Amino acid sequence: MKIHEFQARELLDTAGIPVPKSTMVQSADAAEAAARALCDSGSKMVVVKAQVHAGGRGKAGFVRLVKSASEARVAAEFMLGNRMISAQTPPEGLEVSRLLVADAVEIAHEYYVAVLVDRARRTNTLIACAEGGVDIEKVAHERPDALIKLALDPLVGLQPFQARSVALALGFKGKAIGQAVHVFTKLCALQRSTDASLVEVNPLVLTPATAAHPDGQVLAIDAKFDFDDNALFRHPLIRAMKDPTEENPAELRAESFGLSYVALDGNIGCLVNGAGLAMSTMDIIKLHGGEPANFLDVGGSATEEAVTEAFRIILSDDRVQGVLVNIFGGIMQCDRIARAIVGAAKTIGFQVPLVVRLEGTNVAQARAILEAAREEIPTMQTATDLTDAASKIVAAVAVAV
Repeated sequence: MKIHEFQARELLDTAGIPVPKSTMVQSADAAEAAARALCDSGSKMVVVKAQVHAGGRGKAGFVRLVKSASEARVAAEFMLGNRMISAQTPPEGLEVSRLLVADAVEIAHEYYVAVLVDRARRTNTLIACAEGGVDIEKVAHERPDALIKLALDPLVGLQPFQARSVALALGFKGKAIGQAVHVFTKLCALQRSTDASLVEVNPLVLTPATAAHPDGQVLAIDAKFDFDDNALFRHPLIRAMKDPTEENPAELRAESFGLSYVALDGNIGCLVNGAGLAMSTMDIIKLHGGEPANFLDVGGSATEEAVTEAFRIILSDDRVQGVLVNIFGGIMQCDRIARAIVGAAKTIGFQVPLVVRLEGTNVAQARAILEAAREEIPTMQTATDLTDAASKIVAAVAVAV
């Protein structure tokens, strides 16, 4: 699960990580009022930022520095009235309904810092770089040695001496070293306490020296969080931050029925039970020259109603030109799938090729159900094994196209 930047700032602030003052707004009037309040409190510059689950906002013109409340209104009207298109959005872009109006700070240097679940090392890992900002991906690709990577002990986490070593390696000096150590320590603790798979601050900035802060201030001015969906039951406040408008509607429908669904770019819909079998099914479709349109795992205990809904979800995708059902019946009984297929044919109708491969619990009953329903499902073929199923659906889709 992802959250918006304004929510991420709230989490950072609650954890004791310094962030500039900000307000989330949903209208140009509110943006103007928020900017006026910041200017009246002494802010020389204000930043208006679109709140969407995609990067590249600055280059797309959806992050703007303004000097007055009237300029903030103009920026807000533009962002709320146009779809944001960047390298990380769909071609049609994303609708913007929320904005962050924040105190803009002067920047002497930008850094990158993140804490993530490192599956290769099987640890949480702190990553830091002295070259933060919009092109961190390019830095990581072209000069990976510019990134500091520190695997964290699973029991004691980040130790103060380690945090200080990272701060020195990044070039912090004087009292800014202690500030950076504080941020790194709090960030690692926050990642662990929230079951986040990724906490990213980019940029973490050092402000210019002032009389009050001769070594500058270390501030987090942008943040990104990804949370482990399987752990959200432990974090009701974080779960409540989910923004359904930023999610794929089909994926939300699937979730409400206890199904695991991820939309892909292909044209062959997949209905499978078990994540491993689903991955294998997509692989073998690719092997035979096809492109899977989705990952859909109905699990082992899905009801007939849920399986019927799975077909609705798959067939609601206009790109789907064929469907492959691959069920290995363990807990999931094959006859339940067969009845769901027949039910879906009656209520939805299969206008595209359908290939069904069933094996396991109650498979004989399932095959009898499907055989009896052949006239109701003229586009259906059955398959003896997974290879047979993949070759048949790829061939059927090729003919249909």
